[in-house]
Amino acid sequence: MRHRFHSICPYFAMFPETFVEKHLVASPHNGVVFDPFCGRGTTVFQSLLQGRDAAGSDLNPVAACISGAKCEPPERSEVKARLAELHQDFRNPCEIAFPDKFESFFELCFHRDTLRQLLYLRSMLDWRQRKDDRFIATLCLGALHGESHRSPNYFSNRMPRTISTKPNYSLRWWQRNGYMPPSRDVFKIVDRMIEYRFRSRPPDKTGDILQINVRHSGIEFPALTGRVTDIITSPPYLDTTNYREDQWLRSWFLGDEPLIPHDRGDDRHYSKELYWEFLRASWQGLNSLLAKQARFVIRVGGRHFQKTELRAGLLKSLKDGLRRNVQLIDDGVSSEILRTQANAFRGAKTSRLLEHDFCFEV
Repeated sequence: MRHRFHSICPYFAMFPETFVEKHLVASPHNGVVFDPFCGRGTTVFQSLLQGRDAAGSDLNPVAACISGAKCEPPERSEVKARLAELHQDFRNPCEIAFPDKFESFFELCFHRDTLRQLLYLRSMLDWRQRKDDRFIATLCLGALHGESHRSPNYFSNRMPRTISTKPNYSLRWWQRNGYMPPSRDVFKIVDRMIEYRFRSRPPDKTGDILQINVRHSGIEFPALTGRVTDIITSPPYLDTTNYREDQWLRSWFLGDEPLIPHDRGDDRHYSKELYWEFLRASWQGLNSLLAKQARFVIRVGGRHFQKTELRAGLLKSLKDGLRRNVQLIDDGVSSEILRTQANAFRGAKTSRLLEHDFCFEV
């Protein structure tokens, strides 16, 4: 049976745990498994389930929170006690302090009683320092927005599960269709989710998750120096999505300002030249962690790449970044990216897009 932590929070551009499982079985190595772009932590968590030591990193705080909750969870009793404590201390204030410039969005995104609870939890959860708070925060992230007309476990007005649509777009869509936010009790929903998730026993091993720039992996994970034998990852695709924009509402819940970032950074590259330089620097940052022999499994795609170009570019970026002998194991396995839940929400037509799995031996 599938472990119930795997689906703790829907996340855009995630690969299934079966992808990790089959590549771990095929690997000739048994050292540490590492994912430098860990997203919601599928690689790290599945590796722990299969008895492997594992760790990961991501620059996005939403990814770090979700992955950390799964890969280093608290005890069920600790989460239950903490939620009960928070519920007991909650006082229903008379007024809601809306974030500046976003009052109209929050008024139509959440019922006022639901928003009061969310604002309270947002102010109280110390998700970076406390494992119980991080787990509660992750459950809130998974329920923060979604198809609330189909499930009673989502807090928001109708939205995609995997991404947060932008405020102005959301407002226009809700107003045009006459959609109103449902009244949801956050504490009751989170309590049900704790019971549901912990019906699967957490793995015996735990894995470190850090919110860092991948270029600094060797510095930030000194205990892993020379121990990593398997990299299983999926870096951001060229000109496909911006993770900070897509997760802006979840980032707000974790403490950020409710703003859509305008700087691109590593979340979305438009230039092929800069994209390959980004990957070269990423692999260079991992170099000191690698054992004498290591295996890279990389799932990658992009609207402006052919498979042969991706294969050649990855091989060159690995050789240039690692300064070691790198061999391509096979020509790569291709699959079509299916119609996304976000586009289903928008009613958008999607062009055919492929992603490719490549395996390299170092």
